[in-house]
This record gives sequence, structure tokens and C-alpha cells, in this order.
Amino acid sequence: MKAFIQGLLLCVFCVLFQGSAISSGWYTEGNFEPSRRIELTLSNPLDVDRPASPVVVLREELPYQNISYEWLTVVDPDQPSNPKLTVKQLQENGAEALHDIETNGHFLIYQQDDIDKDGIWDELFFMVDLKARETKTIYLYLGFTERGLYEHKTHASVSWYGRHPMPFWESENIGWKLFYPTDVDMHGKRKSMLTAYPEYQGNLGGYYMPQEYGSDIMAVGETFGAGGICLFEHPAHPDSVSRPRFSPNRDKGPLEDSRYAFDVVANGPLRSMIRIKTMHWQTGSGTYELEQLYTAYSGKSYSTCRVAYTTFQPESNKVYFGCGIRKVMGEYETGKGRGMVMSLGKDFDPFPPVTYSESVVVGYTDFKVGFEGIALTVKEKYNPEYVEIAGFSGNHAFRIPVTPDRKYEYMIMGGWNEGEINNTEDAYKKYVRGESLNYNNPAKIAIGQLETIVK
Repeated sequence: MKAFIQGLLLCVFCVLFQGSAISSGWYTEGNFEPSRRIELTLSNPLDVDRPASPVVVLREELPYQNISYEWLTVVDPDQPSNPKLTVKQLQENGAEALHDIETNGHFLIYQQDDIDKDGIWDELFFMVDLKARETKTIYLYLGFTERGLYEHKTHASVSWYGRHPMPFWESENIGWKLFYPTDVDMHGKRKSMLTAYPEYQGNLGGYYMPQEYGSDIMAVGETFGAGGICLFEHPAHPDSVSRPRFSPNRDKGPLEDSRYAFDVVANGPLRSMIRIKTMHWQTGSGTYELEQLYTAYSGKSYSTCRVAYTTFQPESNKVYFGCGIRKVMGEYETGKGRGMVMSLGKDFDPFPPVTYSESVVVGYTDFKVGFEGIALTVKEKYNPEYVEIAGFSGNHAFRIPVTPDRKYEYMIMGGWNEGEINNTEDAYKKYVRGESLNYNNPAKIAIGQLETIVK
């Protein structure tokens, strides 16, 4: 009898322990019952709320790194669980949608991005709301599941456009492209939507697209446009700059002049990334090569850029990194902060005229941009110094001391009066200052150990 009771108690214990994944707060979705997870602790160091705050987790920093695609699920335990989908919803979304009832939290949309293209993802990316000074727990559950479809809110591509390969990257609010290989053009959205695909697919002129697709809203020409890089090589002339597309060998062909190559690094629902390689850049005072990684983010009106020099051979040791934006057309005000500059313009015609035999045939004189703002923020840790550049039709720039690893980062931002957000001077200024603060103070991440539950 005693042995029977002991056996019965053991069976009860095993049943209870087997169900501990649910009872102890482990996430499940239908028959997906993972037994391993890693805890992340996110902390907002600021006294302001941060909706949709970008989070980047490096794979190399995780306690377990051999994680394939489809073997990772990101869960916010504080969000309400997803209810079971109806038959109609399954018919609309397909078998790969989350369709079973969740427990203990909710699945977060995420990306695993292979930045260096070696076949192993390097960065886990997701976005999460953080309240002022909040500390929040997120779990990374390990186990195979292929359910999970979600709409893309960003886009990136390299297309043959205007007789040359051209990168596009965009969020729903603002689009960017490199008609010129090193200086960014900006596209204003009238509605929250992605527009690059119809633009390059139909080879539509950026200034002459259908009304609902928005419009290019600034000319680049010889300026830095909405963002471009440079070098300050001549201490005796502190406002002179060297730029890749204005080398001494300009227009002498790719065997002598600067060369460029473009790749799509990520094209995802939450962020899309373009890599620009600048090669064989000879300034007359040095030889350089570099890579830029531009990123667009869902719901944001900014793009970040990571710069890394792969060849850096100046003739002088007094060289500085640099980046800048143009003085926007119709500029009436310049705003500055530590590592930040914004240019505000109004009441200007953004369209270059269409000419035939030197006669203007399309002028679009009936359209004026009532308000436009562009901005540039260099991370404060790089000790940027503001420089006004009178040449190249007028630009705002920052001079940056050369870093030991020859890398630095900056952010470009845009807004205009016909957009759905940031469409007034006050709203735009508030946005630039707020996002610049966030950019310099990212959420802090603490990574826990790998937890395993025995079933």
C-alpha cells in the first residue's frame, strides 16, 4: 500500500512538472511549446516614453548562438495573448499565420538580419514600446515554428533607374534614394504607404509621380542633399571638403574615377537596409574606400547610416571625417544642437523643369512645398563639430575626429507639410529633437542565461 501511494504521488508530481511550462509563465501557441528561452531585460534610460523603440541584439552576445531561422520566437510577456483566428481570417492570411491561441504573452514581429552575408544572421531586430525609465522583460524562445506572417512596413531595392543602378530604401513616411551615388535624395509621402516599387517598376520620374504616391521634394545637384559624406583634409581651409563624386578624376571613367557598388542587406517588415561601397576614391591628398549601411525603420521619418572606412591612406595626419546636408531650398531657419543641425525651408518649387530644345515644356509651377525640414544628427560620442560649407551651393556639415576603428554613425530626418506626420514647423522640430535624444541614448540591454525546462 505504501509503495502504491508513493508511486501515485510520483505520477502526480510528473504530471504537474510536465505542465510547468504553462503554469510557470512559459509562452505557448497551439502545439508550439518551447522548452528553451533567453531572457532580455530592456531599460529606458530617459525620462520620456519611447513608442516603437528599435532594439538590436547581436547574436554573438547571446549565451547560445547556433539558432537557425524559424527557430526563434520573440515574446512580450506583458502583451495580451493572440486569440484563435477565425476560419475567415485563416482564409485571408494563410496557413503560416499565427492561428492558435497564445498563452503567457504575445509574439513580436522581428527580423534576423545577416549583415556580413556569410549565411549566419548577425543581428536580431524588433521594436517595443518603453515608458519613461521603464525596465521591461522580453523572452527569446528557441524551437522550430514557421507560423507568423506580417505586413512589410519598409522596403529596399537596387534597381536600374535613370540609366544607372540606383538604391532605394523607405519607410511608410519618407523615402530615400541615391540618384547620385553618395548624396541622398528624399521622397515625401502624402499617405502612409510604400512607393519605391511602383516608382522603379514603372520608371516613374520621382518629381512627376501620381498624386497619391507623393513626390521627390528636394533637388540634390552638387549639394549633400538629404545626407552625404566627405573628408576634411586641409586644416588651413577648414570649410573645404573632399567628396567622392567630385574627385580630381571626375568623369574620366571608372578605371580612374571613384567607383560604387550597391547591395540590399535586408528587406524586412520592420527595417530595410542598403549597403553602398565607395572604392578607388583618390582626392589628390589621399586614397580611400568605405562602406555605408543605410537603414529605414517602420513608422519612422529617419534613416540611420553606419560608415566604415576599409581603406584610409591620407597624406596628412590632420584629416577629419565628415557628413552633411544641403541648405534646403527656401531655407528660412537653421536649428542647431550638440551634434544636430536642421534646415527649414518654405514656399519653393521642388521640381526641376522638363526641357526640350532648351525650352521649358513642363514646369509644375502650380505646386509649391509649403514647408520642408531636413536634419542631420551625428552621435555625440564621436565629438562632432559643426561647419558651414559655402561651396557646393551651400551645406551644413559636421567635422568628426578619426576614430580608432575608422567608423562613425549618423541619422538623417525629413518631413513636409503634405505628410501625415511632422507636417508643421513645431511638430518637425519636436520630432528631430526627440529622435536625436533617443538616438544618443538607446535602450540598454541585459542578456540572461539560457533557460531550459524539462518536459
